[in-house]
Amino acid sequence: MTHIVVPGPNRLARYLTTAEVAELCRTSPETVRFWRHVGKGPKSFKVGRKVLYAVEDVEVWLTDARGGAA
Repeated sequence: MTHIVVPGPNRLARYLTTAEVAELCRTSPETVRFWRHVGKGPKSFKVGRKVLYAVEDVEVWLTDARGGAA
């Protein structure tokens, strides 16, 4: 499984923001929001108004996107 290195000062974060997922995928936050809206993106959850993504869920989603290749 691919391991994600979280950019920025909090490299040990267990959860990513929409902007961090976008940076990881080299796309815009708007695209990640669209993926979430149509059910195409990684699993997400809300804490108040903030949408977060567990690092493990993003890793699984990326692996699946690659066709299951590790």
